[in-house]
Amino acid sequence: MVPAAVFQNDEEPPFEGLNRLKLVFVDGVFDAGASDDLAETGLEIERLETAMAQDIHWAKDLYGALETNGQTPVARPLAALNSAYASDGIVLRVTAPVARPISLIYRHENPTSDAILHHVIKVETGASVTVLENGPAAARLNKVMEVDVADGAAFHHVRAQGRDHQRRAATHIFARLGTESRFKSFTMTVNGVLTRNECVIELLGDDAQAHVAGAALGDGEFHHDDTVFITHDAVNCESRQVFKKVLRNGATGVFQGKILVKPGAQKTDGYQISQSLLLDDDSNFLAKPELEIYADDVACSHGSTSGAIDEEALFYLRSRGVPMADAQDLLVLAFLAEAVDEIEDEELRAHVSTRLSGWLERHRS
Repeated sequence: MVPAAVFQNDEEPPFEGLNRLKLVFVDGVFDAGASDDLAETGLEIERLETAMAQDIHWAKDLYGALETNGQTPVARPLAALNSAYASDGIVLRVTAPVARPISLIYRHENPTSDAILHHVIKVETGASVTVLENGPAAARLNKVMEVDVADGAAFHHVRAQGRDHQRRAATHIFARLGTESRFKSFTMTVNGVLTRNECVIELLGDDAQAHVAGAALGDGEFHHDDTVFITHDAVNCESRQVFKKVLRNGATGVFQGKILVKPGAQKTDGYQISQSLLLDDDSNFLAKPELEIYADDVACSHGSTSGAIDEEALFYLRSRGVPMADAQDLLVLAFLAEAVDEIEDEELRAHVSTRLSGWLERHRS
């Protein structure tokens, strides 16, 4: 069992100062004493083990169902393991628009801890919610989130992965979207020896929208994998995949993204972009973009690029008195901007930009 040293410094955790409902997990176990009161207008929140212990509960019909659907056509064994053995997590039913975000905070205290967390979220017709996630959770984390977004509902998700550099994590999001529903997820990753984030989304109702984005900064021993599979199975739906990675000192970034357009899913608008900025010759970016289309009235595109900082842009900034380190950081933040702009809430978007800027400043050569 490889230990992961607990992160120790005075850096403020992500999302501090925001008005949010906080739910805290320590090494994969819910900590009621550190969490806020679960009562909130428009919400039904329970601990996973409490919901599963009841004879009849709405979450029982959803638990594992979306994960099972996501096993085809590509097997996802870590997600199956999670559904079989998860012992903690939350079940969240949203029945109306919720004003403040639900913040899931994962604390790591045991250097050899393993955590298997499973969250089940159901957003009812016309309801909306924002879910925040931050913290390393454990030395090794296996997490699944199943999200059912009903007709006319909206689910927004912003996640910050960082702090403990030695952590290892495999996360999965399985989502199902109804008519005129909206799903948006953004992940910021700034540390971690090994991270794999998978997102499997089915657009089953007409006029649905699904946006998935990520910004990753890796330095040294860093392997980061984003795997996305979006299925269009309805008319006039929109999907976006926007992933940017900044890598140096031998860091590795991976992107695997697919858009599947089924027969009858006409007027599909699918967009996918994956790009890396390599700050030295030792880093690597591996990309596998895919389109599989069985409808004839669609607008789908994908692209992937990898390169270094634009020397002309760097010279332009330097010629106007901007110090080298500041000029490089400005160009890196500009490169990441397209992904960060996928965050709908302006306050959260500014918060993420500040965190990225702080990481760059701390990791200057």
